[in-house]
Amino acid sequence: MKKLMIYGATGYMGRMAAEQAAAQGLDVIVAGRNQDRLRALAAQLNVSYREFMPDALTPETFEGVAVLLNCAGPFAQTAKALMQACISAGVDYLDITAEIKVYELAERLGTEAAESGVMLLPGVGWDVVPTDCLAVHVARRVQAPQSIKIALQVAGSMSRGSARSVSEIIGAGLLARVDGALVATPAAHPRSFDFGDGVEVCAPLSFGDLITSWHSTGIPNISMFVHFSGEPVPEGDISMLPEGPDAQQREAHRARAVAEVTGADGTVARSVIETVNGYTYTPLAAVEAALRVLAGKRRPGFETPAKLLGVEFAKSIAGTTITDL
Repeated sequence: MKKLMIYGATGYMGRMAAEQAAAQGLDVIVAGRNQDRLRALAAQLNVSYREFMPDALTPETFEGVAVLLNCAGPFAQTAKALMQACISAGVDYLDITAEIKVYELAERLGTEAAESGVMLLPGVGWDVVPTDCLAVHVARRVQAPQSIKIALQVAGSMSRGSARSVSEIIGAGLLARVDGALVATPAAHPRSFDFGDGVEVCAPLSFGDLITSWHSTGIPNISMFVHFSGEPVPEGDISMLPEGPDAQQREAHRARAVAEVTGADGTVARSVIETVNGYTYTPLAAVEAALRVLAGKRRPGFETPAKLLGVEFAKSIAGTTITDL
């Protein structure tokens, strides 16, 4: 059986992904940087483990591995070394990042990956699976779509790892796609969107959809926004934050996103996607994506979830609905 390696498996999201993969009966290797924690998790799940740093790999690191799922954030610190190692080892790379710089990296490495027969598929978690599939869905509702605005509603408390990733996203600056080019938009203003319960003010922020929606839909003008309906972006010492919301907290906060597409004739279409909490959705979607890749659903080079797995992939995760407005 082809093996799935989950890197960062002892972290908040990685552990849930490892538990889900083991429950699905996948041949899993849990991996990361802390041997004691890896050993304990491997014993709990009855799987094997490998300890290594992303920048200290050996030829044996990926022995027997067909797919790597990277859950170790901030991904700016792990993705480059792991992507390059996967390209060298002939292993398909998946991750759950929202950090736009990682998508830019995967896009740049796409040709090299294709030449090596390797697929780079970042964003198989809540961002960007639901929004990528939603973008394709809404784009089909107008003729000659010219622009898309995507807004995420983030409810409830933020995990420690997400807070670190948001710092990376903010550090990338405000960006938008204009006439097909990714450009800085430091003067971008907030906009209002209705997620289904009335209008909410959303701040501009540069998520990976600025890359994935472009590849998945071909729409030349893309902008991204976010509304934190629970706690705002944490301040202070991030290391002091809880690892992440517990099951009860996740159950209390579902996740939503809205996409608004304008066609060449001025027609506007809007749709909302609603899912279980993003932290619940991510391990389910990531493992399902890995399962499909292991089964042969793959194309070498840089890929996006909607383009590779289809617009219905987001709704394959239980509790997901799309409503056309």
